[in-house]
Order: sequence, then structure tokens, then C-alpha cells
Amino acid sequence: MPKSRIRKKADYTPPPATRQAASIKLTNRSWVAPVMLAMFAIGLVWIVVFYVTDGTLPIKSINNWNIVVGFGFIAAGFGVSTQWK
Repeated sequence: MPKSRIRKKADYTPPPATRQAASIKLTNRSWVAPVMLAMFAIGLVWIVVFYVTDGTLPIKSINNWNIVVGFGFIAAGFGVSTQWK
């Protein structure tokens, strides 16, 4: 019985690039650290002032929700920190 011929497969050649790769533009994010630290500080000061003044400051009418506002500032600081590169 005759032996069958083995065909060589052509090597893969990628199609020619018609467009150039998009360049990554790094933006200046020097604002992130000061804003993040300011949010942390505002939240901490808000909570400390609430406890030191026995709930009369910063906003008396919202009572214990002042703690939530303080932690909201701290959470916003963590949210801003995700933009840091």
C-alpha cells in the first residue's frame, strides 16, 4: 500500500495591523492624596466633636446620625483612594 503524503500546514501569519495601538495617557492625579486625607480628617473630627460635646455639635437635630455622617466622610475618603496610582 502506498504511503500518503503528509502536508505541511502553513505557519499562522497575523493580519497586518491597520490601526496603531492606543497610547495610554496617564493623567496627573496629584489631587487624590490631599482630598483623601481631608475626607478622613473631616470624618474623624466630625465623630470626635460629636462625642466630646455630648451630641450638641456638629448638628444637634440629627442626633446619632452624626456618627453616620462622620463615617460617610471616611468612606468617601476610601472611595477617593481608589483613584490613587
